[in-house]
Amino acid sequence: MLTLVTGGARSGKSRHAESLVSQAKEVLYIATSQIYDAEMAARIQHHRDGRPAHWRTEERWQDLADIITAGHSPEEAILLECITTMVTNLLFAYGGDSDPDSWDYAALEVQVQAEIENLIAACARCPASVVLVTNEVGMGIVPENRLARHFRDIAGRVNQRLAQAADAVWLVVSGIGVKIK
Repeated sequence: MLTLVTGGARSGKSRHAESLVSQAKEVLYIATSQIYDAEMAARIQHHRDGRPAHWRTEERWQDLADIITAGHSPEEAILLECITTMVTNLLFAYGGDSDPDSWDYAALEVQVQAEIENLIAACARCPASVVLVTNEVGMGIVPENRLARHFRDIAGRVNQRLAQAADAVWLVVSGIGVKIK
């Protein structure tokens, strides 16, 4: 079963997603963040400290079909946090060292969407419950710079594709999860 949990920043989506997998015999937590500075290191440590000790953690944001496989047990759960960070990492990996103002965003989106399709296919083959966490990025104002506008658009389309593929979708607002699919 594929479940998507979405919501704004600090909406409680992580806690909600963790509650969805809390009864599983085993949990694989896939963390997509990378440490670039002390603040991010502290955020990641805070998340690590909040997870149960028996959960396995894999820090990865690409080629997820290598770890979301048919070899998992139906009694297991996989929690991936978070799609939005994964999309950010993919954009910068595919964009390379060039200036984001010079990026071909249409071509980058094709690569990101291919990674998302591989993720969806892996989730479909996996007998474990898979919960994906993502940020709802489309409820604010139009960003002022090109990179942020394209990121919002690409992340929004990724979220739409994942919601379409998911068996269940939760929107979390102010710590309250509302099942919308």
